[in-house]
Amino acid sequence: MSTDLRCAVLDDYQGVALGLADWSRVRATSFREPITSIDELVAAIQDCEIVVAMRERTPFPAEVFDRLPNLRLLVTTGMSNVAIDLEAARAHGVTVCGTGSGWTSTVELTWTLILGLARHLVPETTAMRTGGPWQHTLGTDLHGRTLGLLGLGRIGSQVAAVGQAFGMDVLAWSQNLTRERAEERGARLAPGLDALLAGSDVVSVHLALGDRTRGLVGARELALMKPTAYLVNTSRAAIVDQSALAAALREERIAGAGLDVFDEEPLPAGHEFRTLPNVLATPHLGYVSELNYATYFRDAVDDIAAFLGGSPVRVLA
Repeated sequence: MSTDLRCAVLDDYQGVALGLADWSRVRATSFREPITSIDELVAAIQDCEIVVAMRERTPFPAEVFDRLPNLRLLVTTGMSNVAIDLEAARAHGVTVCGTGSGWTSTVELTWTLILGLARHLVPETTAMRTGGPWQHTLGTDLHGRTLGLLGLGRIGSQVAAVGQAFGMDVLAWSQNLTRERAEERGARLAPGLDALLAGSDVVSVHLALGDRTRGLVGARELALMKPTAYLVNTSRAAIVDQSALAAALREERIAGAGLDVFDEEPLPAGHEFRTLPNVLATPHLGYVSELNYATYFRDAVDDIAAFLGGSPVRVLA
């Protein structure tokens, strides 16, 4: 197969992809703006044999594969992507490969949000920049408080370790979490979801999205939280009912939320999560770091080289 193939690198918001790896074996084009419809996607990449997708920013349902007869290789950053219809890809003869991915950046962002909420960094720094009042909020101490973790896997375990360093009591729960596994990671197993929500001062979500976790935290569950508690979500938006969360924040039934994930991304300009005073929102930055991006794009180039050589690597089943 010719190495002079056309390659589209999608959703390169920062415009850094082509500088982080050697793309010389393909004619690579970087797209910096979000692609918002299937028609727009097909028009942009219909001549490309290779596409590199950034996480789940641009979905690839069956209809897309139907309309892209030239596509032969689709690379996604990371080793899973629920926005790609793998069965449809196989049916159309498209190989789908992944890349390596780090997770510590999400741990760090989780604590950025927790600390930012607890010390009211947004209103305080805004006041500093705009000539507002000097020192007008009262920070929340984390030492001695309870950190409730929904999920104690790779990311949740490291979030727990930092919480312990701050002197927090760590409570954890998920459907499959055992007491022994929780204690190995320095956490107490909550008797159930309701007990974790009711007993925590900070609730942080670290579950994978699936049938059992979609809508796991709804209006009833949010009502169990303390009015002084914070909710942080750097996992997937759909685990928490977004309408119910917006209502709880609007009515100040919880103290605030730190949000990095949303049902619709980019978040529409007029969305209330952009303006609610008790929300600290970031534009899905959990995985957006120098180390992660370098890994993504270097592995993507490796995937392309292996595919061209007839021996694809990191193929998604």
